[in-house]
Amino acid sequence: MKPPKIDTTEFRDHLSNVTDSGKRIWIYPRIVAGQLYKLRTYFSWLLLGLLFGIPFVEIDGGPLFMFNVLERKFIFFGVTFFPQDFHLVAFGLLTFIVFIILFTVIFGRVWCGWACPQTIFMEMLFRKIENWIEGDYRAQQRLDAQPWNTEKIVKKSAKHLIFFIISFLIANTFLAYIIGKKELFTIILDNPLNHISGLVAITIFTFVFYFVFAKFRELVCIVVCPYGRLQGVLLDKKSIIVAYDFLRGEPRGKKKKVEEQPNPLDELKALTNPNKGHCVDCGICVQVCPTGIDIRNGTQLECIGCTACIDACDEVMVKTNQPTGLIRYASLDGIEKGNKLSFNLRIGAYTAVLTALLGILAFMLITRSDVETTLLRTPGLTYQEEKNGNISNLYNIEILNKTINAMPVTIHVKDYPSAKIKLIGKPLQLNKSELTRGSFFISIPKKDLEAPSIKLKIEVISNGVIIDEVKTSFLGPME
Repeated sequence: MKPPKIDTTEFRDHLSNVTDSGKRIWIYPRIVAGQLYKLRTYFSWLLLGLLFGIPFVEIDGGPLFMFNVLERKFIFFGVTFFPQDFHLVAFGLLTFIVFIILFTVIFGRVWCGWACPQTIFMEMLFRKIENWIEGDYRAQQRLDAQPWNTEKIVKKSAKHLIFFIISFLIANTFLAYIIGKKELFTIILDNPLNHISGLVAITIFTFVFYFVFAKFRELVCIVVCPYGRLQGVLLDKKSIIVAYDFLRGEPRGKKKKVEEQPNPLDELKALTNPNKGHCVDCGICVQVCPTGIDIRNGTQLECIGCTACIDACDEVMVKTNQPTGLIRYASLDGIEKGNKLSFNLRIGAYTAVLTALLGILAFMLITRSDVETTLLRTPGLTYQEEKNGNISNLYNIEILNKTINAMPVTIHVKDYPSAKIKLIGKPLQLNKSELTRGSFFISIPKKDLEAPSIKLKIEVISNGVIIDEVKTSFLGPME
């Protein structure tokens, strides 16, 4: 079947939320509580529960997740990563980017519509509160258009007060991901003067979130987020997206003149025309869009894949006794040719690369040591000759404990029985998730030196188990 010709001159050539002069158009989305909307609501409750709950979950006394960029310490599933593990973090990010590419190539912007925090907070929390206080989209338009009176002041004040309180809770939650719940509770409960920087951070976060959800809104997805722009590179005709079936819908039907329409259902039925496509051109798909686009114009930058237009169109199709799915999850190939999603060469290549990266990352994580030792001879010194004839070198040692358990350690020279270690100061004790520093001498009888410079292996031992091994050099006199 040859696709119908669509008049592309009707397609907009500017952003959907601005006028020709560049002035912003405030969007009042209509809410249609269809099946997908209900599923997104339930899924959002789950994600919100995880988002607000995870910072307060502990494993063996430590947080489950923490992203402490201030101290350069990151915790994933109870495992602590430090700057010394940067190669692991970089490789993990590379793997994640490949996963995002593969996921987008196949399923489009499912992430944006179902799991992105911006969408969840805006559409499933702040938007619901706004509709609860101010009414539906038409009531909101009337309220904004009317002069400031008691009703407008009360409703606007209540809405923005609740928005600010929720923004404050979100700010505290995100700060808990950065500094941990214990430090957060300390900032909240202790004398504010003792934690000026923490309070300033919470205040800034609160105002940023309030501005985003009260004023900036869909501009985050349209202007700020780079992922929306990437979809133009990543998507192809086989990608699954929220799509309008123009083969069924075009040419769009126009409203007929009907002498009597006793109920709204008859009015909707009157919109259909047997000589036209299934689209009755009611415009509800545009009314429900949170970014204000017309999905019938094809894939667009602003589309976040929220499925609101699917629910709205299905509702109209049911009322007009037509098959649902005029707007649905589909690929352009699927609409034009009836092809289903297939495992093509590009998906196979991405999958192979992703599998390889996951395998390498898993190996790196499994073989990652619990401690990392850095051992250097003290700068500016060569060797010292002792009264008993021994030759000694001074060393500085740093041991990073990557675990959440404290442990005592000793150091020992491997395969050199005559080499003795003399610690300077207290015995080495590794505190949990901390860097321990120390200094010590290695002393070797002069007669046992095989050369002016020899290589030594130093074992780091805890509770009788070798937990790390490092190499160093030992200098002696020239003979």
